[in-house]
Amino acid sequence: VVAIILIIAAIAIPNLLRSRIAANQASAVGSLRTMNTAEITYASTYNAGYSPDLPSLGPGTSTTPTASAAGLIDSVLAGGVKSGYTFTYTPGTVVGGRIDTYTFNANPVTPGTTGTNYYFTDHSGVIRQNSAAQATVTDSPLAG
Repeated sequence: VVAIILIIAAIAIPNLLRSRIAANQASAVGSLRTMNTAEITYASTYNAGYSPDLPSLGPGTSTTPTASAAGLIDSVLAGGVKSGYTFTYTPGTVVGGRIDTYTFNANPVTPGTTGTNYYFTDHSGVIRQNSAAQATVTDSPLAG
């Protein structure tokens, strides 16, 4: 009986880990899509270009959204870590009081364990991936 349980565990555990990685990666892509939408909403709402930092997209303590707490993404995502991925936001240069470009990177917290792919997106809205290193604008776009 113990041998049978060990055999079943040896088969099931790797499949469970692969499923968790796939779920984390799908969550990271979904989060990048959400952040792209939030940036577009921020730019059209506050008429100052894109947000100056990631927390500005998150909720504040007030019920009324402001440019420094727009409430466009949840507090977990605004914190920069969600579902095994770290999200890094880099705003473009301020020109004439506006930020007209930005980039987001989503990197696994523990490569190979929480995720195997690295993701990148920018103001174009195209999400790109790299399986070996941090993704950049030169990497292949996601299919579909």
